[in-house]
Amino acid sequence: MGMWASLDALWEMPAEKRIFGAVLLFSWTVYLWETFLAQRQRRIYKTTTHVPPELGQIMDSETFEKSRLYQLDKSTFSFWSGLYSEIEGTLILLFGGIPYLWRLSGRFCGYAGFGPEYEITQSLVFLLLATLFSALTGLPWSLYNTFVIEEKHGFNQQTLGFFMKDAIKKFVVTQCILLPVSSLLLYIIKIGGDYFFIYAWLFTLVVSLVLVTIYADYIAPLFDKFTPLPEGKLKEEIEVMAKSIDFPLTKVYVVEGSKRSSHSNAYFYGFFKNKRIVLFDTLLEEYSVLNKDIQEDSGMEPRNEEEGNSEEIKAKVKNKKQGCKNEEVLAMNSFLCFFLFAVLIGRKELFAAFGFYDSQPTLIGLLIIFQFIFSPYNEVLSFCLTVLSRRFEFQADAFAKKLGKAKDLYSALIKLNKDNLGFPVSDWLFSMWHYSHPPLLERLQALKILEMQMFTLKTNVMKDFQFLKLYVSLLHISVHFLNENLVCA
Repeated sequence: MGMWASLDALWEMPAEKRIFGAVLLFSWTVYLWETFLAQRQRRIYKTTTHVPPELGQIMDSETFEKSRLYQLDKSTFSFWSGLYSEIEGTLILLFGGIPYLWRLSGRFCGYAGFGPEYEITQSLVFLLLATLFSALTGLPWSLYNTFVIEEKHGFNQQTLGFFMKDAIKKFVVTQCILLPVSSLLLYIIKIGGDYFFIYAWLFTLVVSLVLVTIYADYIAPLFDKFTPLPEGKLKEEIEVMAKSIDFPLTKVYVVEGSKRSSHSNAYFYGFFKNKRIVLFDTLLEEYSVLNKDIQEDSGMEPRNEEEGNSEEIKAKVKNKKQGCKNEEVLAMNSFLCFFLFAVLIGRKELFAAFGFYDSQPTLIGLLIIFQFIFSPYNEVLSFCLTVLSRRFEFQADAFAKKLGKAKDLYSALIKLNKDNLGFPVSDWLFSMWHYSHPPLLERLQALKILEMQMFTLKTNVMKDFQFLKLYVSLLHISVHFLNENLVCA
């Protein structure tokens, strides 16, 4: 009876208080769930102190222990930074930080001669102040992560001066993109009428395509040096490989990531018929260190270092090509979100729940609906995309296997994992929730299963062929025997 009375009393509360309470409750529920998963994975780091038997031939004890300690340090950092972020967000909501920042933005606009009717101008000041606050509060955590954790484990290559200059540059570039795009989006919503959500969605789609197109040529070079991959065997083979799998490759870049970190990777970006591949310089420099050991353990024929480098990188590029299939899902999700935003933007109780009783600014509506109201949907979508991405990664590995690159991909995955001190053992629940890429052990096991399936298929085909030959021979003998008996008769 008491529980039902409490629920009735809760339901009789004003709608804005129920909304505010639900937002806080869901935020802490997600945080506690994430912390629970992180502790499960941390237990794996603490208790798994020896190389698993499945990896005994491909990972030495020293590298395994380095990886374990690195992940333990990252886990500790993630716990404290996550706790701080959750407490900070809660305090901002409880003490009215969002409406306060909006009023402060209005005062700054007033000093410059802009009244309340200049809502878009006030919105841009709000964004500037909000991103500045986020950058300043996040700076100590970023410094600790770079100059304590990454430095301790041998990954950091930055000086403090380079780091600070880079941080300022990132902030400035972000504002140069964020503020004009936001002002145009707000203007479209203001003048778009009943179907503004369609125009807003198309606008964000166009902006995304433009940014993807100009990223490597104009934005990324502001932070890192991008150079075209020099002419040579590797570039020729990547281009040939791209044509063989109908990949619309236009350019191949090498990014100078070594001045920041010794982590290595490769990625591609672009859309439609305009795809580009980016290789880290650390990837090109260090990629075939394990090549000889892997060949000896697996019985592969020896290859020279240049050939090993080339084949491993090509296998990884093929894997990346097959693995990126979420663009259509994200585009449709964006349209759905803008449609729901159009439905909810007129609900005054949503604004009142966050301290906006007398006004309903469009930017604040975007913030409330996309960040808070959609948060349950966003969590579910994020998990679904993670599951989908893992499935695509397995398909990508199978695709590389189909093209005869299983051994090269096997070697490449091991090398990437060791270079980046990735821990090969994962808690199944943590992995399922967080990892868009399957853990190393799962991927290697899947590649071995594919090898076994292909071998079994070939064996069965050969058996069927031998049986067919035997059947034909018996048939031939039978016919010959019948013919002889018929002649004798």
